[in-house]
Formats: sequence, structure tokens, C-alpha cells
Amino acid sequence: MSKILIVEDEESIADLEKDYLELSGFEVEVANDGQTGLEKALSGDFDLVILDLMLPGVDGFEICRKVRAEKNTPIIMVSAKKDDIDKIRGLGLGADDYMTKPFSPSELVARVKAHLARYERLIGSAVEENKVIEIRGLKIDTTARRVWVNGVEKNFTTKEFDLLTFLASHPNHVYTKDELFSEIWDMESIGDIATVTVHIKKIREKIEYDTSNPQYIETIWGVGYRFKM
Repeated sequence: MSKILIVEDEESIADLEKDYLELSGFEVEVANDGQTGLEKALSGDFDLVILDLMLPGVDGFEICRKVRAEKNTPIIMVSAKKDDIDKIRGLGLGADDYMTKPFSPSELVARVKAHLARYERLIGSAVEENKVIEIRGLKIDTTARRVWVNGVEKNFTTKEFDLLTFLASHPNHVYTKDELFSEIWDMESIGDIATVTVHIKKIREKIEYDTSNPQYIETIWGVGYRFKM
């Protein structure tokens, strides 16, 4: 049974989310303040974290940053704030998804299931031992899930690594944002394809010498992206 942590200061919302998730077969714990949520997320063995943005004590951004520095646990950030800058910041810190309140509990459950299914396939898949992709100073160890650029190791979130590896494994193929979203996030009918743009930007910041003139991930205007050989 998958174990979910909800970090939410509005108890009525937390209780509603908990009820729906438990009815769907998940084990759920709730933290109603930021400090408690951070401690639980770092010390507990959770399969996914649902993280509110505005919290007393420690806000969701800081929790996301600290959890992502130690764990690859999927994080769904939720907030009543609709500004794109908050979504971009949350995804940039390593959140796997961002939901704007109000949303239906059934949509939350659907996203939780989709993220867990994707994550479980990734960690449970049989990957060829020591399979490494090397292209012009970029080295991707798909077995150890590690990346080096000109001999310097770079840290990647789960989705950043998945997206980079997928593109590098299919060089010179142009993919639309919708195709990449479906492939990496595995949610064709829900979510926001702007997530792809944010993740491409973060990847470029880590692997490109000049992000304005990328040598690896090329933007095909009006279509999508391709990995250049």
C-alpha cells in the first residue's frame, strides 16, 4: 500500500483529501504546519508528498527544496496562488506537479495515481547494467541515474533526468510538448504542458555552456524540441 503525506494547514481541506485518498486504497498521514511536514517528509518512508505552498512556520517552497536535496519522492505542490511565477518557482525547486486550488478531490487522486505509477515503473524497470549515453562531453549513466558535463557531476530531479534521458535516447527526433508531457508525466488528459518548458529550461541551465545558443537541446519553433547529435 502506497503511503502519502499531506502537508496542509487548512484541516478541512486536509481531511477531505485524506478521505478520498484512503477510499482509493492509500495510507495517509497529515501534517498541519510546515515544520512538522518537513520533519515527516525527511524522516518518513513516504511514496508521495502533497505539499501546500502557504504554511505556518516553513513554507512549501523551503520544504520542497530541502526534501528534493535528499530524496526523489514525487511531490505535488498545491496552492490558491494562480501566478505563473509561483508555478515556475515550485517546479524549478523540484516539484513534479503544481495544482491550483480549488480542484476536485478526484483530480488529485488521479494525479497521485499517475505520478506513483510513473515513479514505480522507473525504479522497478530492468535497465541494462551500466548503460551510458555519451555525447560531446555530456555523460548520462542511466543505471545509476547520474549526469556529468565535461567531467563535473550535475544534480537532476527525477523528471529532469527522465526528460533529458528520453531526448538523448532519441537524438534528432523532434517531439512536441504534448508528446513529451505524455511520455514523461504519463498524464495525457490532465496537467499543464508548460511543465515541459520549465523542465527544459532547468536542464539547459545545467548542461549547456550557453543557454541562448544550446548545443544539446534545440528548440524547433512552433513544433517542440529535439536533442542534437
